[in-house]
Amino acid sequence: MRQIQFFDTTLRDGEQTPGVNFNTKEKVQIALQLEKWGINVIEAGFPIASPGDFEAVKAIAENVTQMTVAGLARCQKKDIDRVYEALKNAVDPQIHVFLATSEVHMKYKLKMTPDDVLASIKEHVTYARNYFEKVQFSPEDASRTEKDFLLKAVQTAIDAGATIINIPDTVGYSNPAEYGALFKFLITQIKSEKEIIFSSHCHDDLGMATANALAAIENGANRVEGAVNGIGERAGNTALEEVALALAIRKDFYHCQSTIVLNETKRTSDLVSRLSGIAVPKNKAIIGDNAYAHESGIHQDGVLKNPETYEIITPTLVGVSQNSLPLGKLSGRHAFSSKLEELGYQLTDDESKEAFKRFKILADKKKQITDNDLVALLADQHREEIEKYRLADVQVQYISNGYQSAIVSITDEDNQIKVASKIGSGSIQAIYNAIDELFQQRPKLTDYEIQALTSGEDAQAEVRVTLHDEKSKQDFRGIGVDFDVLHASAKAYVQASNHLIQEH
Repeated sequence: MRQIQFFDTTLRDGEQTPGVNFNTKEKVQIALQLEKWGINVIEAGFPIASPGDFEAVKAIAENVTQMTVAGLARCQKKDIDRVYEALKNAVDPQIHVFLATSEVHMKYKLKMTPDDVLASIKEHVTYARNYFEKVQFSPEDASRTEKDFLLKAVQTAIDAGATIINIPDTVGYSNPAEYGALFKFLITQIKSEKEIIFSSHCHDDLGMATANALAAIENGANRVEGAVNGIGERAGNTALEEVALALAIRKDFYHCQSTIVLNETKRTSDLVSRLSGIAVPKNKAIIGDNAYAHESGIHQDGVLKNPETYEIITPTLVGVSQNSLPLGKLSGRHAFSSKLEELGYQLTDDESKEAFKRFKILADKKKQITDNDLVALLADQHREEIEKYRLADVQVQYISNGYQSAIVSITDEDNQIKVASKIGSGSIQAIYNAIDELFQQRPKLTDYEIQALTSGEDAQAEVRVTLHDEKSKQDFRGIGVDFDVLHASAKAYVQASNHLIQEH
């Protein structure tokens, strides 16, 4: 069987999702989980973009031990130099150089002639090859590029030393028949004495990203690029979990395999969802909550008789399982630590002590602590460690048929306390008005979502908010988890406000 490489761009293209902003610690955490999931190459970021991006790429390069670590660069020498500096300590570094080749991009964005573009590709791929053994070239907007010119651009990059060619459907314009034929055309027409890896990179603007990626594989691509949960610009990228399961379940058709560890899929998805602040839709393929639920009586009857009647994927295959060892308030440190190891967490002694303390507080409120509760608890702890301001206390006075009032206090990194009191038409509005007063801000609340992490009356509430800042024209997301809905709502708003003030 052909081996298909998985190239993850969650931390680069995925982070371009409006409102998503991972910090360095979060990026390293995601990278280590991607390595455990079996990703072959991680695009850690765009080092020239900002000092923060550079530091994150450098940190990932120094922490992962099995994955190839790639950095993005435009066809500019300063970009290439910056990627080299970020990746020089990587076990297996790779550079990803790109330049647009479609007529609309060359004419209006680059203001370059086709000859100028070819000359730039030759110059900068050659320059990159001096520093990197693995050089990937992407002709941006390839699916809207004139075919013969695309071939010239690809051949120029190969002649200059590129060994990996990525064909991006940058704006999600293509369809499976067309995109597959493009790979077949390029693979049969290029001339090279060395083996060239062809890779797909698809966006989901027309809902065909996964189908296009699989069409590329059918037509000779040996690498697929995408992001966990399909996050990314506009409608997002190819969802890597969908491709991985399609290849695994339909080996009879694709005759391909990968290094993806399937039972780490759900854990990887949950981590990215929590840190990005983007919830996974319940009907999302592979990792949505409803992916293995059967409502129809006919379906239920069939599944009870034989799961294969309506389940082509078993929940345990992707890591969806029931709690084997629920924890409670009488559970000791050993059982708690064992459960964390089972969930894939590796904490320092100080982190473990703090987590156990939080666990005991939660266990006093809940009879049983589920895996979802623990994942949320640890994510909440991690977020508080990196936030400048933390929620200290919330007091709400409720009056039926009248305005509600709230007193909110926050602490800063020096443990100084600030307090504000405001009223609102509802309790949550009063809380948010008080937090706005504390942060001296007036953002627009554009999204508020609440869901229970588990079933039952003692379930924890998870609240997700999105704030829009008119000054920066950006969205900022926050997540709050707590036994109390109002407290969870306040935590989510404070977290989003932390991101907003960092931007300013």
